Amino acid sequence: MTLVTFWFVVVVVFWTGFLVLEGFDFGVGMLSGVVGRDEDGRRQVIGTIGPVWDGNEVWLIVAAAGMFAAFPGWYATMFSGFYLAFLLVLVALIARGVSFEFGDRRDGPRWRRSWELATTGGSLLAPLLIGVALGNLLAGVPIGADQEYAGTVADLLNGYALYSGVTVVLLCLLQGASFLALKTSGELRDRARRVGRLLGPLTAAAVAGFAVWTGATAGSWSVFLVVAVLAALAAAWQVGRGRDGVAFAATSLTMAAVVVSVFVGLYPRGMVSSLGASSDLTVTNTASSPYALKVMTVAAAVLFPVVLAYQAWTYHVFRSRVR
Repeated sequence: MTLVTFWFVVVVVFWTGFLVLEGFDFGVGMLSGVVGRDEDGRRQVIGTIGPVWDGNEVWLIVAAAGMFAAFPGWYATMFSGFYLAFLLVLVALIARGVSFEFGDRRDGPRWRRSWELATTGGSLLAPLLIGVALGNLLAGVPIGADQEYAGTVADLLNGYALYSGVTVVLLCLLQGASFLALKTSGELRDRARRVGRLLGPLTAAAVAGFAVWTGATAGSWSVFLVVAVLAALAAAWQVGRGRDGVAFAATSLTMAAVVVSVFVGLYPRGMVSSLGASSDLTVTNTASSPYALKVMTVAAAVLFPVVLAYQAWTYHVFRSRVR
């Protein structure tokens, strides 16, 4: 394996880690007003992700930074072409994070409703736009021979990309419901299980459609598409039926397989150009110099295990149910 291929895999791991870990955070945020219907219930729902949500968001920064350092050409075209979408993602993440801190600062009903809306809206908008962005990498967008984005915002709103965004949102909802069933008790747990049972079949059907569409768009089927469909069916079968740990693991595996399948369909490309295959961005023509990749590999070998150990410790400390 060359360093270019190695760093493509690392970038995929970073994006997958972000959507798996932050996916249930988004789902909990979207379901906070459904599962936690009153103020006390909402506080308990948000409390399930309180110790970990900000650490999970770090994976987005790491994914973007990894792309910038390893594939500057890919990063420049993607983040300039998807600028408005990523700007809205940042706004959604900021509004969501601030709502966690400011929601209980005052007792007025209008104040609380406003921050509850920020929690729900931010948790919905961010995964939707990220899913649309990932779908556009494979669907193809106008990229010229100079590796510059040559389209408009309307070019990003194609059927496959929008469907990918909706699929990611549904996966986040199902993952959030299974996480809440795992982390709460009593009436909140019962509500989370009921929501999970309603979402399970719909999400499994969406993932199956995503697999078929992705296979057709990429021109081939990968094993990750099969894993995604099987894991989604397992999640729909287990969620809300008492095996909360199994259901959460199945939804997390589904999310991981969906994200990885997009990048597998891309490789060795980073972005598909709708203006012709000769204008595709590849991992080779957008990569940093071999020396830079070597330095980055040494740094990642030292720092990445530390990050994993810290996050594992955090999840271990806060593993108990919120009561």
